[in-house]
Amino acid sequence: MDEHPKISACIIAYNEAAVIDDCLASLQWVDEIVVVDSGSSDGTARLAEEKGCQVIHQDFLGYVKQKEFAIRQARFRWVLCLDADERLLPGGREVVEKALHDDGGAVAGYFLPRKTFYLGRWIEHGGWWPEYRLRLFDRERGSWVGTDPHDRVEVDGATCKLEAVISHFNYRDISHHLEKANSYTSIMADRKTSAGERASVAKMVFRPLGRFVRMYLLKQGFRDGVPGFIVAVIGAFYVFLKYAKLWELQRITTRQGEGRPQQSV
Repeated sequence: MDEHPKISACIIAYNEAAVIDDCLASLQWVDEIVVVDSGSSDGTARLAEEKGCQVIHQDFLGYVKQKEFAIRQARFRWVLCLDADERLLPGGREVVEKALHDDGGAVAGYFLPRKTFYLGRWIEHGGWWPEYRLRLFDRERGSWVGTDPHDRVEVDGATCKLEAVISHFNYRDISHHLEKANSYTSIMADRKTSAGERASVAKMVFRPLGRFVRMYLLKQGFRDGVPGFIVAVIGAFYVFLKYAKLWELQRITTRQGEGRPQQSV
């Protein structure tokens, strides 16, 4: 194949030694791999260095700012961004290289489909597949934006979809899934409080119910068996927890404003 633009792969990491080897192995064909490590204690940085990556330490700035920092350390305009628990499946290299060669710069960014492995099977419904994410883009025409922990890429220019599949191994088990839900909903509740959004019983009841119906029935999560049911239930619980924590923060703020001491056990 004729020459295509050089590509930098960009990854942010923190204690990802258990998964990062497979991620890096799927990217050995790119022209550069940049790993931004936020203080791992499990040897993540050493593993990345052994694979020939450019490893940079940066205290965690938040998901959006950390990923934006990573792409600004890259040497090349085109960046392919993966999380440490993701990998580009075989055949992806050829699809990416052909697209960059054939489009000649007319496209600023490409959406890649992401498929998640969870509880022993690939999840193919419930809104988890096909889940297109803009992960390959020209960093001079694009950047990471969004509200933590829900980051996304925006580009100034045309976009299109590529069938270069990213596999995702984000949850070891149900406990790990719930740990992440607990962490992310705390961040979201803080953000919503800062934005002045209010919680209510109606939001805690109907929005989780709506999420479950959408994931399990409308998006056919039932076709993924028991794992599909669990995905929909935790998805609904995520929404409930987000608004319950928002209500809790509102209550704390109100009591402090009234000068009333918090109860302790």
